[in-house]
Formats: sequence, structure tokens, C-alpha cells
Amino acid sequence: MPKIRKRDTSAWIKRVAATYNRTVGEVGYLFCDDEKILEVNREYLQHDYYTDIITFDYDEGDQINGDLVISLDTVRTNAELFGKTYEEELHRVIIHGILHLCGINDKGPGEREIMEAAENKALAMR
Repeated sequence: MPKIRKRDTSAWIKRVAATYNRTVGEVGYLFCDDEKILEVNREYLQHDYYTDIITFDYDEGDQINGDLVISLDTVRTNAELFGKTYEEELHRVIIHGILHLCGINDKGPGEREIMEAAENKALAMR
């Protein structure tokens, strides 16, 4: 299990969600390895590739609710690749999932840049 300061992280997530006029309901986290996230990706999304996070959105109105499945293997690999610490990359991935729950997408034209800007803004709030 990663060392996450739960109170600080929860308060940070609430601050970020509030900037999108959202409150935080129940958000579950499953920290796993690459093989498990590949299994989840195949089973639920029919995607045959590894990823750092999969977000399941169960939002209710302005309240965010969902599950974040995070591959710690990929977080570690990406931290090395991008020259970040493991903790920095883990927080980026967590907030990436939260931003998805707030309604930000990253698959369409120009959306990746919007997501990256939102991630950077949220990380600065930490």
C-alpha cells in the first residue's frame, strides 16, 4: 500500500472538487499491479492495454462518487519516465481520476491539454 496521508489527501480532493462546484461523496480506491489493471481494463472496458488508472463514475448530481483503480506498477514506471517522485506521480494519478469524476475528459481532440492543465492546477493546490 502506498503511504498516503488520508486526511490531507481527502481535504485536497474536496478543495479540487469544490472548484468544479462539486462535493465529494464516496470514492473508493483499489491499488493494484499491472496485471490486475489489465484484467479490469479487458473485462469492463474491452481495452487490451495497461494503464495507470481506470475511473468508474457513479456521480449523483453535483456529488462525485466512484471507484479509482490504480496500477502502482505503472505509477512507478511513469514516475521514472517523467522524472517525478513516486509520491508526485501517485498524486497526479489520483487527481486525474477525481477530475474525471468532476466531468473532465481526455480522449477527444484538445481534451488531453485541458486535463493536463487541470491536473497542474489541482497539484498546485496540494
